Amino acid sequence: MGALVSLVAVAVLALIAYLAVGVGDLRFLFGVVIPGVAFAVFLVGIVYRLVKWGRAPVPFRIPTTTGQQRSLAWIRNQPVENPSGGLGAVVRTASEILFFRSLFRNTRAELNPEREKVSYVNTKYLWVAAMALHWAMLVVLLRHFRFFVEPVPRWFEAVQLADGFFQVGVPVVYATTVAFLAALLYLLARRLLDAKVRYISLPADYFPLFLLLGVGLSGVAMRHLEKVDIVQVKAAIAGWCSFEPVVPTGVGSMYFVHVFLVSVLLVYFPFSKLLHMPGVFLSPTRNLANSNRRVRHVNPWNPPIVGHTYAEWEDEFRDKLMAAGYPLDKE
Repeated sequence: MGALVSLVAVAVLALIAYLAVGVGDLRFLFGVVIPGVAFAVFLVGIVYRLVKWGRAPVPFRIPTTTGQQRSLAWIRNQPVENPSGGLGAVVRTASEILFFRSLFRNTRAELNPEREKVSYVNTKYLWVAAMALHWAMLVVLLRHFRFFVEPVPRWFEAVQLADGFFQVGVPVVYATTVAFLAALLYLLARRLLDAKVRYISLPADYFPLFLLLGVGLSGVAMRHLEKVDIVQVKAAIAGWCSFEPVVPTGVGSMYFVHVFLVSVLLVYFPFSKLLHMPGVFLSPTRNLANSNRRVRHVNPWNPPIVGHTYAEWEDEFRDKLMAAGYPLDKE
């Protein structure tokens, strides 16, 4: 049910943009106003959430560790799995961000009905799909960088040439486009076909997948089916950057569908689970060194402790202690 609701929601959003431009000719609204407002909401939302997270006190070291901690000299420790210093924590965080180390080691429990035994199997397919999705998304963003700058840097041309090395069709079919869509379809199929994952999945889990799929398919349609004037698109984007809005002409409705879905994604991003992208940098379970045994960490919001000595306690309850026959230090 959650998947159907999310699919219908994304389809309705795409249809709204298509009809608004194709029938209502609201090019300025969907080509200038909505993207500008969406980008502003995106920036304000990201800054607000990061500032809120950054101000949250973390007095204790709570890193998730999977290796031997540094202790005695003759005991070999694992400086990345259980870092004792800042350098190890940086390497650990970088490996998590770039290569999803924790997901690579992830396992799932399965019940074997014949042996009546629980077994743990790896989830390497999930790791491959996650890596493909995130790295393809990064390269796609870099490829779109050409619309924002003039002249186009050489490093961008190298990225684009490497991405299109298959040279399939005209225009070229990029490898990251195929990987991006394939990874999204796998993640959707996993949520729909795996009974355990489907049971715990909510509309908030399906909606970003369908939204990203809509963004990708509209981009593919705009590139390979409904050709657009790249010069006009670049002029429109240059207008966003210079705060001199330009309504693109000579482009079909699919361009506005693509831009509108990206705008929805920008507005949705700061208030959804997608915020794990910047949030991983501030995760204390990843970016802290495990130094609890070597360094004393004092909770800054603990109230001051008022001491109460035994002599003071004895004076306070002297009558009761004497009546009960307890020996007293001071008669």
